[in-house]
Amino acid sequence: MPLIMGMSVLLACQFAGELLARGLEVPIPGPVLGMVILLVGLGIRGKVPASLRMTGEGLLNHLTLLFVPAGVGLMVHARLIGLDLLPIAVTLVGSTALTLAVTGWVLERLQRRQRPGGES
Repeated sequence: MPLIMGMSVLLACQFAGELLARGLEVPIPGPVLGMVILLVGLGIRGKVPASLRMTGEGLLNHLTLLFVPAGVGLMVHARLIGLDLLPIAVTLVGSTALTLAVTGWVLERLQRRQRPGGES
């Protein structure tokens, strides 16, 4: 029963996110809005319910299975990807570099805050 409750919470949040995305016509995917709804709900509650934790851990244990459709898509559309390989590669390298730079900057700021007298 806990797995059913946990999955129901996850699906309800995703459904609410889809409703919000389509109702407000925002360019954000419904599942992303659903995760935000879930985050806000967990923040208000202050802890993760056991049923949701069990469901989440079960999904994470089998996360690699979720990459199968993406891998099949890569194989099926290899020719299309090959046509746009340069823009894809530039985007991947650029976004990775930007992510590393922002992560390093945030880490440096957080470490500066933790040091005595490091407030800026």
